[in-house]
Amino acid sequence: MQAIGLCRFSYPALGGFQVGHETTEERIAYLYDETRLEERFRLLETVALPCLKAQTDPDFHMVFVVGDQFPARHLARLEALLADLPQAVIHQEPPRRHREVMKEVLNAARINPKAPCLQFRYDDDDAVSVDFIARLRQVVERSAGLLEGARSVAFDWPQGYVAEFDASGIRAADLYRPLNVAALAMYVKGGSPLTIMNFAHEKLPRFMPTLTLPDAAMFVRSHNGSNDSRKGTARQLQVAPLDADGVALFRDRFAIDEAHVRQVFSA
Repeated sequence: MQAIGLCRFSYPALGGFQVGHETTEERIAYLYDETRLEERFRLLETVALPCLKAQTDPDFHMVFVVGDQFPARHLARLEALLADLPQAVIHQEPPRRHREVMKEVLNAARINPKAPCLQFRYDDDDAVSVDFIARLRQVVERSAGLLEGARSVAFDWPQGYVAEFDASGIRAADLYRPLNVAALAMYVKGGSPLTIMNFAHEKLPRFMPTLTLPDAAMFVRSHNGSNDSRKGTARQLQVAPLDADGVALFRDRFAIDEAHVRQVFSA
């Protein structure tokens, strides 16, 4: 069963952001600000990409959506970072309505629209466990009765971490947050045009069966200067520097290496 991940990388959508802008030009100026983009690239390189490259089940597709006005030097940098992730493709779009674009991109990525597929959203500053795809496939296989006759079913792993990353290393805290974007996926039956972007992630249980699996830490949610969401549970947590066990856990579970974080953020 095809698994498709979708990541918008500073795509200047119309809508889709909690930080508001009056015009598309203002949004582009905000998203393409050099200081902001430098932080996003550093988080992408040290947090979001390593776990994708280390997936124990490499059978998945990743689509990175950027704007058609994305500066050429930044596009080249993104291409270089994705060069050793063969599952990844870059899709450029002009500014359009956020959900409509993302639904179209997901449906276009389906190899066989008549066959069922798995879909997940992916933020460019978060991480999932290195066995996320493998665990997703396993739970789907064990849920045949739940999937029978359903047009869509959501699978949610709510246990993880919130973390901050900078030149000093990693500070983190445990986080239990149901329906977080990271480690949340959706089954879509064959022939259905539904996508995970048809729904707000926190409202998925209103529209479909949702299976919650609080059995392991499955995500790292980054807390940084350019988070779209400025408030919420993550902002209320007190993070602390990782001890030796924490450094090993982040390396082994999420492929996040603290020495690499220090190196990249010190540049």
